[in-house]
Amino acid sequence: MKNCQSAPAGSARPTAHGYTLLLLGEGILVGLFAGLVVVLYRYCLTWAEALLFFIQDLIRGNALSVLFWFLVLAGLALAANGLLRWEPMAGASGVPQVMEETKGRLEENWLRVLIARISGGTICILGGLSMGRSGPSIHLGTMAAKGFLRLRDRIFPSRAGRERLLLLSCGAGAGLAAAFQVPLAGILFVLEEIHRSFDRTLLTAGLAASLTADVVASFFFGAAPIFHYRFASLPLSWYWLLIPFGILCGLAGAGYNASMLGAQTLFRSMKKIPVTVRFIAVFFVAGAAGLFLPRILGGGNAMVTLLEVGRPALSTLLLLLLAKFIFSGVSFGSGLPGGIFFPLLTLGSFLGAVCGALAVDWLPLDGSHWPLFIALGMAGLFAGILRTPVTAVVLVAEMTGAADHLPELCIVALLACATASLTGNRPIYDSLSERFTAGLEKAE
Repeated sequence: MKNCQSAPAGSARPTAHGYTLLLLGEGILVGLFAGLVVVLYRYCLTWAEALLFFIQDLIRGNALSVLFWFLVLAGLALAANGLLRWEPMAGASGVPQVMEETKGRLEENWLRVLIARISGGTICILGGLSMGRSGPSIHLGTMAAKGFLRLRDRIFPSRAGRERLLLLSCGAGAGLAAAFQVPLAGILFVLEEIHRSFDRTLLTAGLAASLTADVVASFFFGAAPIFHYRFASLPLSWYWLLIPFGILCGLAGAGYNASMLGAQTLFRSMKKIPVTVRFIAVFFVAGAAGLFLPRILGGGNAMVTLLEVGRPALSTLLLLLLAKFIFSGVSFGSGLPGGIFFPLLTLGSFLGAVCGALAVDWLPLDGSHWPLFIALGMAGLFAGILRTPVTAVVLVAEMTGAADHLPELCIVALLACATASLTGNRPIYDSLSERFTAGLEKAE
């Protein structure tokens, strides 16, 4: 690993239109590479989660099988530790690494990261940790773009310059697009979170990459939204409910950020305990969770499925919400490979489900409006945690098919973003990126 001071100056561009068309074509190729890599990653995670729940059913009620499973968990922890020692850049979500790489301040070994990131994520999901695929997919997309650039440079060695960093950003958006099949949210995340500016060239090439990656993922997984809900429009007379709900999402987002960073700080402060032992403890927590609350294992698919089949009891919603929150803190704080998007969207959906259930039970609100609060909770918590309201709205609309409810989503997301900002709490990736950069400087 080494730091890059700046991107080299590029060669003369053919023409403005020719340059745009060239980047458009390269964006498509980046999307193809990133899409295929993330599809492989999704298949690995799907296999790992299916095997995990098969094992949970198999060992339940058999003490000897449970003991053997905990030995397997210890082995998985050792394997994850070995991977991170071999390639440290494959740890945590990967978004801070992407933010540094796309600015030209970090140089990663793309092939090692791909191998370690896919293997590490699969191990963590098999172990049951509360990890998502989004952050790692963003990182994988960036590394796939880097691999494409290395191949391109062998053919056109004179091509270099600003477009290298731009195409890495395209890979990041394509990675998110392929992870959840959300092409618009993929490029918006790059513009709103990573670059925090509107770049027409990046928008054009990035959208081409995200759309291509989405087509690749849809070819393998189908084109249906990730979440399956039926929404009824909220009457205008009930829009006032969105105000306290948006504020609550913002406060919850600020609390989530503080808790996750606190968990990370706590884990890192245990310097007298070897990292291997700490990793084993985290996997053992997942093992214990599987014995009592198996639905909280993994990114959150089992919990989301519960909401899709009907409205659970309020006590069940509250128990799973609290347990998933605590378990996510344990998993994220460890620094093991895995993202936060899917777990936080799961938490947001349950926060919305709880508030929607209270509104239906305590107010004369029709029960058909309850599913809408699930989508509103996702958008609100996402915006409160990341402070990217536009990405939050588009992401949830694409993932749930709630495009007809953009006004409600926008109101909740904007209120959540504003509320979280007023608390003085920083966006999660700002804090993580700062810690990551400080770690790089300390290592030097």
